[in-house]
Amino acid sequence: MTAQAPIPVGWSWPADDVRQLGHRMVDIVADYLSGLPQRAVFQPYPAEQARALATEPIPTGGAPVDAVLKDFVERVAPYPFGNGHPRFYAWVNSPPHPLGVFAEALAAAMNPSVAGGNHAAVHIEHQVVRWFADLAGFGDESMGLLTSGGSMATLTALTVARHRAARRADIDVRADGLQGHARRFLLYLGTEGHGSARKAAELLGIGSANVRTIASNDGHRLRPDALRDQIVRDRANGHIPVAVMASAGTVNTGAIDPLDAIADVCAEHGVWLHVDGSYGAPAVLLLDEHRATKTALARVDSLAMDPHKWLYAPVDAGLVLVRDRHLARDAFSLVPPYLRTDDDPDGVSGPVWFSEYGFDQTRPFRALKVWLLLKHLGTTGYRDLIAHDIATANRLASGVRAAPDLQLLANGLSVVCFRCRPVDCAGDDQALDELNREVLNAVQLGGRAFLAGTTVNGAFALRACVVNPGSSAADADAVLAEVRATLSRLGGGQPR
Repeated sequence: MTAQAPIPVGWSWPADDVRQLGHRMVDIVADYLSGLPQRAVFQPYPAEQARALATEPIPTGGAPVDAVLKDFVERVAPYPFGNGHPRFYAWVNSPPHPLGVFAEALAAAMNPSVAGGNHAAVHIEHQVVRWFADLAGFGDESMGLLTSGGSMATLTALTVARHRAARRADIDVRADGLQGHARRFLLYLGTEGHGSARKAAELLGIGSANVRTIASNDGHRLRPDALRDQIVRDRANGHIPVAVMASAGTVNTGAIDPLDAIADVCAEHGVWLHVDGSYGAPAVLLLDEHRATKTALARVDSLAMDPHKWLYAPVDAGLVLVRDRHLARDAFSLVPPYLRTDDDPDGVSGPVWFSEYGFDQTRPFRALKVWLLLKHLGTTGYRDLIAHDIATANRLASGVRAAPDLQLLANGLSVVCFRCRPVDCAGDDQALDELNREVLNAVQLGGRAFLAGTTVNGAFALRACVVNPGSSAADADAVLAEVRATLSRLGGGQPR
């Protein structure tokens, strides 16, 4: 094999040097992705290497590219988060589609700031936003933008909701904030609502103490009757309901709130309805069995979703849609005269800038990977991949039901929550919780499977979430086998 010439250190690279580096990078990516199934699902970063990184000084002289890449291959690639492995069933972290991986390189090569302007990246993002707005039933007066993830999407939407609520109460929240006002601004959240809503409440000056937690039914779904009663009480006490955050697929159990009934309550009382679809929205928008929920989305004020979750785009790629574009601009727009634009299709400024609809001024070209994947897979391709993930999760749930030493606690979308429940400690909740924590820790460190831990109805549970089309029925069976074998080793049961 002919030795490759070293790539020089420097700024100006001839095209051949760029190609040579690209070929090496492609080899590294291909080896990494193809080798994942043969590796441990997860292994902690070695303590001695962590200490070395923590004490290594900043480089003063440049190193050859070969040496830099060797460092990556030896000190980074062997210790991934784990989400590329077909038996990684922990959090809602999908593997990246290979096209998305290389889309990141294309976007980085262009390296635009997508705050606004009349260049390709801006128009690609507008197209991506319009595609999702059409899917969700948002009209022409809506707006949207790509964010770092569902948390920032939720913060963006709830900022607009707070702006509307304050304006209705004759409060200039942008100038005066919420200081000095006796009336309490309130946010409503189901028992399984994502923690990003509480963070948003704190950042927006509402405060986590003013988040109302609304009871759920036996299926972990927010109860519209309890929501209505709470809003009525709060209004009677002079408070200001800002928004309700409902879920189109909770991260914990995959529950889908009754959005149509919740929308009725919000319409009745003039309260903003934000839906967190960060995880579940792709299934709701694409699968026929969720048609009724998709129809209800056409009634909500804002929607958050994460293409980097169940659309397999590399992190980061979140999305927020807001039905009233003018209200969103009122909530955020603050630009100097040299950046202000009221739509200039033929000039330098281009459409109204994305930075007028959100907090960020410098924005990366997130849309390219989502755009390329949508064009490559289409809605039909995505529908098939998502249906596969749900089928794999159902396989896992069926295995739990069939096992005498396991207990199914929840199964929604592609989430399966269960626990080990051997007969000899079935009546001792504290002992069961401790046993399941021990099983989880051993499974996670064992390298053959990876699950997360959670709580369902007060019980500690093992939680699986399948968002990997590369995971098979055999992988689901292997994960359960690993759990049961671990339980047996710990003296808590006998695998069949």
